[in-house]
Amino acid sequence: MSRGVTNDSSGTAATPASAADGTREPLSATAEVPAAAPETPIAKRILIGDPLATTNADEHLLPKRMALPIFASDALSSVAYAPQELLMILLIGGTAFLAFSPWIAAAVVLLLIVIVLSYRQLIKAYPSGGGDYEVARKNLGEVPAVIVASALLVDYVLTVSVSVASGVDNIISALPVLNNWRVELAVAFVVLIVVVNLRGVREASRAFAIPTYVFIGSVAVMIVVGIVRIVVGAAPVASSAQYAVHAESLTQAAVILLILRAFSSGCSALTGIEAVSNGVQAFRRPKIRNAQTTLAMMGTIAALLLSGLVLLALVSGVHYAENPCDLVGFSCQTTPQPSLMAQLAAATFGMNSIPFFIIQAATAVVLLLAANTAFNGFPLLGSVLARDGYAPKALNTRGDRLVYSNGMIILGVIAIAVLVIYQANLTNLIQLYIIGVFVSFTLGQIGMIRHWIRGLRRIRGLTPQERAGKDVRSEAFANRKGLVINSLGATMTIIVLIIVTITKFTHGAWLVFLAIPLLSFLMMGVYRYYRDVEHEIRMDDRLHFGSSGDVAIVLVNKLQKPVVKAIDYALAAKHDKTFAIHVAVTKEEADALRHDWEEHGIPMQLVTIESPFRTYASPVISFIEHYREKHGSSVVTVYLPQYIVGHWWETVLHNRRARRIAQQLMLVHGVTITLVPWLLDSSELIYGRRSRPLPGQERAGRPYSPLGDLDQYGGKGGPAGTASTRPARGAVASDAAKSDHPVH
Repeated sequence: MSRGVTNDSSGTAATPASAADGTREPLSATAEVPAAAPETPIAKRILIGDPLATTNADEHLLPKRMALPIFASDALSSVAYAPQELLMILLIGGTAFLAFSPWIAAAVVLLLIVIVLSYRQLIKAYPSGGGDYEVARKNLGEVPAVIVASALLVDYVLTVSVSVASGVDNIISALPVLNNWRVELAVAFVVLIVVVNLRGVREASRAFAIPTYVFIGSVAVMIVVGIVRIVVGAAPVASSAQYAVHAESLTQAAVILLILRAFSSGCSALTGIEAVSNGVQAFRRPKIRNAQTTLAMMGTIAALLLSGLVLLALVSGVHYAENPCDLVGFSCQTTPQPSLMAQLAAATFGMNSIPFFIIQAATAVVLLLAANTAFNGFPLLGSVLARDGYAPKALNTRGDRLVYSNGMIILGVIAIAVLVIYQANLTNLIQLYIIGVFVSFTLGQIGMIRHWIRGLRRIRGLTPQERAGKDVRSEAFANRKGLVINSLGATMTIIVLIIVTITKFTHGAWLVFLAIPLLSFLMMGVYRYYRDVEHEIRMDDRLHFGSSGDVAIVLVNKLQKPVVKAIDYALAAKHDKTFAIHVAVTKEEADALRHDWEEHGIPMQLVTIESPFRTYASPVISFIEHYREKHGSSVVTVYLPQYIVGHWWETVLHNRRARRIAQQLMLVHGVTITLVPWLLDSSELIYGRRSRPLPGQERAGRPYSPLGDLDQYGGKGGPAGTASTRPARGAVASDAAKSDHPVH
């Protein structure tokens, strides 16, 4: 049997085999095999589409107009609930505290501008798609990088949960009758978003582009119309402006904390900015410039919409309370509190008007689609982590539609769990939000500071003549500019992180501070595991091949078609020795099998091993060890028939013994397991095919009938069974295996 290497029992290193004419066979070669799309179940094709070849990847890169709704939907949609949360916190102290809202909104917008400028620098310096994680890993070390990755993963989960909960909240504001179905609606929307994203980036961008642009346009029109009405003296009035508020009496320290808490809630408008830096590789060329342009567009639109909504809310007198019953005169027991967007749309265009429903529908849809940012960021970050060894390798595998489908499914499952636990309550979920994103913001900015400092030190190490060069002077200026921008960004994000931690910790954010280190610990454990395994299996020149034989064993329980197929494969492989082994639990079974074996004339030696303790793997292992003691070390291949089924419940009824035997035999050195599939009729439901009636008729002395009228293996007197009319499917034995094979 040709192996490509020479087996030497003396322990010498294996050498490449030589061809018959004395020339050396090439050590490697590339096979030209026609590519064919894999067969997939019909249900899968309907849901996510036909598989795409890797060569089509460039066709699915995004232009700026499509990248904006994909990567910016989170940041743009957050302006729908960030002003609401900001005003809600201030209203705890009474309506007088709403006077602080313009200044708080201005601080949020300033922070937004600084972070956008900072991430433009990050995209240029680290365009590979790792974002803050890559910056921290290359500039701060392993632990900060893993903390950043953990914080981002947690934040992506919360992005989905908060966005979907907010979208459902706006739907219920327009249709209060759906209030009792809040959780069910949220779960259904997450499932829908997962399915759309599994269809691929281009499909998702097409599906999400129109709602995102409709949201931007409709909210912008509402702000412009509202400002025009203010200018002409017909300012809009919100429905909640008539309600007084039960205010809490606050000390001076409590006032400061309340303002800081309102600022931290308003900072939820900053979430999603980092998504562009994580997805640079998804842009069309020139990737860096397109990503920077998209980020600038996103920041500009978000700042304008946030400022306009806060202005309209103040002028129209929107009162949105954390506890609706604090609004004097509002029937909180029977009526859900309308969202800020619903109140502004009703005040500007009129309740139940066409523009009102357009804005409500666009807001609800874009809030739901904001989760799409996480469904792009989470899988991309997961693939980078898997590539670096900090996450399971399955996260770095692209699915049929060239997306990292495993990451999308994991994100969807975890987000659904969070929504169910928190009953899709936006107020409770928002308390967990933005902690993770500001942890990553802060460490990413600190990493960029070290990046620029390293660049300046390198330039200072050059000779005066080299520093005088135009390119070097330009590089030094870029480093100094980046250092200033990222230093300002780091200072502001550190301050915001402290504020967010203080104001949100006792309101539920402590769970995030528990989840981030726990996830970091698990990721470092995964990295250590992969590192140890890689060290264990690394190739070196001390590897020797010492087997001196080649033995095949076919495990036989009854003489049935799957067993004969396994025998056919074993004979086709032309091993040095081939046995059929039956582990006999009862004498009657052994006698019946021996009778069938002789009657059908199976061309293979049948060895019966008694098992008084009714075990199956142990007698086979003992046989292998005994054979090796007598004949020396041998490579042993064990053939096991396995049923391929079409129903989930059939897996419980079949293959259990085969799986147990295979698991135990795999622990024996020098033993390999070959699973020989037999497709039951039920498998046609999934695979669209059935097994061939019997394999290897010629080899067993029975001619193959092209009409499909195939007899079973015959004995001394001719056919021993009835004909089968099932269609012939499966592998066909090679011509080299059709010669007579001796019985061992």
